[in-house]
Order: sequence, then structure tokens, then C-alpha cells
Amino acid sequence: MTDNVKIITTNRKARHEYTIEDTLEAGVVLTGTEVKSLREGRANLQDAYCAVEGGEMILRNAHISPYAHGNLFNHDPLRPRKLLLHRKEIEQWRKATEQKGYTIIPLKLYFKNGRVKVEIGLARGKKLYDKRQDIAERDTKRRIEQLTKQH
Repeated sequence: MTDNVKIITTNRKARHEYTIEDTLEAGVVLTGTEVKSLREGRANLQDAYCAVEGGEMILRNAHISPYAHGNLFNHDPLRPRKLLLHRKEIEQWRKATEQKGYTIIPLKLYFKNGRVKVEIGLARGKKLYDKRQDIAERDTKRRIEQLTKQH
């Protein structure tokens, strides 16, 4: 069976702001108008994060725009959304976030075999000098590629 994956949106700032230690795929509990809005690609993970509350993983601040053809029962764009994970995975990630400097952030939102999935990452915030070092490495790689293309 081949996986039919269509990426809706990615959190482009995440890999710049954080060092990703581990990733995990989770399902998302959504309403009908949210799914329709996602099919149009109207989502933003910019300021989103995940938290463990009451033994459940919750996605917070993920913006899914209201469905254009929705009616009075359209969804709240910033409502908290439950993530579908195994209890062991939730407990393992909860313990990891209790360590200093760790947080859980969504990396990308996508359709997989018709279902909405979110890739979450266990992340540690980068210091300013780490960000500068990453930018310098990226620039040197780009220069090397340009020089090899010229020769």
C-alpha cells in the first residue's frame, strides 16, 4: 500500500528557531468545516504549540481559517484541537517537556490517505549564536554548490 500524502502547510520557522530532537505523526480531531478549509490549504502553524493536559495532547494556536461557504456553525479558527496518540507516547513526551528547555511544536500538517495528520517535534530552543552558525553553514553550502556548477 502506497501512502498518498499531500502537504497542507509547514512550520518554516520551527527548524530555524528550534533544534528538533524527535518527531512523531499524530491524527487530529477536526470538525467538517475545518477539513474543508484545510482542503483549500487555509492553515497556519506559525505560533502553534502542543501541550499535555489531562492525559491528552492538545494542539494550541494552530490557525485554520473559517470555511468560506460555511454557515452559522462555522468553527473557531484558533480553537484547541485534540491530537490522537497512544497513551505511552503522550506520557513519554510529557516527561520530556518537563525537562528544562523542551517544548512540543507542530512541524507540518498534511493529508495522508484522506486523513489529516500533524507531524510534531520535540524541540529545544536555539540560542542566537546557534542560529548564526546555521545561517553561516547554509551560506557556505550554497557557495560550494555555485562553484561546482561553474566548473
